[in-house]
Amino acid sequence: MTTTVRDVDAARLPEHAAALLDDGHRLALAAAHDDPDGLRVVYLFTAGRPDRRAELHVRLDRDDPAVPSLAALSFPAGRFEREMHDLYGIVPADHPLPRRLVRHHHWPRGWYPMRADAGPPPPFGDPEGPYPFVQVEGPGVYEIPVGPVHAGMIEPGHFRFSVVGESILKLKARLWFVHKGLEKLFQGRAPADALPLAERVSGDTTVGHTLAYCLAVEDAAGCVVSPGAQRMRAVLLELERLYNHVTDLGALCNDVGHSVLNAQFGRIREQLLRLNADVTGHRLLRGGVLLGGAVLRTLPDPAAFKAIGADVAELVDLALGHTVVADRFTGTAPLSADAARDLGVLGPVARASGLDADARRDHPFTDLRPALAVPTATTGDVLARFQIRAREIAASIEIVRDLTYAMNPGLVSAWPPTARTGRASGTGIVEGWRGAVVHRVELAPDGTLARAKIVDPSFVNWPALPVALTGAIVPDFPLVNKSFNLSYAGNDL
Repeated sequence: MTTTVRDVDAARLPEHAAALLDDGHRLALAAAHDDPDGLRVVYLFTAGRPDRRAELHVRLDRDDPAVPSLAALSFPAGRFEREMHDLYGIVPADHPLPRRLVRHHHWPRGWYPMRADAGPPPPFGDPEGPYPFVQVEGPGVYEIPVGPVHAGMIEPGHFRFSVVGESILKLKARLWFVHKGLEKLFQGRAPADALPLAERVSGDTTVGHTLAYCLAVEDAAGCVVSPGAQRMRAVLLELERLYNHVTDLGALCNDVGHSVLNAQFGRIREQLLRLNADVTGHRLLRGGVLLGGAVLRTLPDPAAFKAIGADVAELVDLALGHTVVADRFTGTAPLSADAARDLGVLGPVARASGLDADARRDHPFTDLRPALAVPTATTGDVLARFQIRAREIAASIEIVRDLTYAMNPGLVSAWPPTARTGRASGTGIVEGWRGAVVHRVELAPDGTLARAKIVDPSFVNWPALPVALTGAIVPDFPLVNKSFNLSYAGNDL
């Protein structure tokens, strides 16, 4: 895998971007950089089968940082641009929706925290005023505000429903209540010292984010990881997919009133978490993926995995054979293939709408054939999202059993690599359980991290939730929200 890098003039950016999009690429990442000699924006475009990656670099005037908007070409581009505007002050010229995205009303006007000259935050107040929510008007229309503080342990998020009767006319999700400045924390650290940060981007995606980060650093540093270590990493990635998908199947049953099935899926989840602890020493698989390699304390028992697969399949049949469960899932909040494609949706949500994309196959770091199967569905509703998860559980079990055959536990590592001089960059793409996780890093000449950009699939998928909910009823919101199960932490970096 090689990445094509091209410096382009800002005026010609849309032309180059359109050519890549027409060639089957998607915009996987856009990152602003505050270099010593000025501002720069990097656009990473990716395509699969075969794995292709291309970067467009645009240098900007620090005193007048503006770049042509790509929002008309790519919906995710519009969100990346709004993020850059809020954090770096880079203006996306002619953006169709130039509202703030990350910034909340109390952020000081003119303060851009990711800029090198930002300094300590000035006093926060109320300079921006309330967020300009679109108001839906008409006979019988009313609003239901939910959050940002919720009854459970989830992070804050505000949902504003415009409703007539019980039917949802419009939903707006407002996030970034706990923007942590996580990418800033990477800067200046040695790559190994930043590993705990990568593990904690989103706690339920420890392996996905850590592996994407390690792949990016290894790409930048010229570190070659052995095939055996890559297979060990793949095992950990599937273990993470398994316990999360099992959790979601139970939660979806619970949201339609079938708490007994939720308890049974919870029983299996606990088995998987204990297996994770045996394999890595941590229930959430921390410590398993390392720069240059991986470490497994022990290997999963193939017989135990076979039993878990049969157990999950039986519970799935019980769930879909129950008329209440099937009725609530079927036809609820469909996301069409066209909408999913236009929004750039990733992961099981995309596959449930018929999009055949999976980074394990399209951007492989190890060969998972023949065990890897990429299931798709066509209805795009809650039922399809449930079924895709169930089928991916079966596929993950086969992948783990195939990978661990003749594998030995222990530590396999190639870090640190041979010293490399000069500034270098690298990317890592991993199919996390929610979808493609993308990290891009740049290393300074002294080997420390000059910049780290993180894209959790939730950042891309959140806008699809309101689209799917249009026309649904308010009581279905918890069910539909769980069928997407997006991360606040992975979004609010």
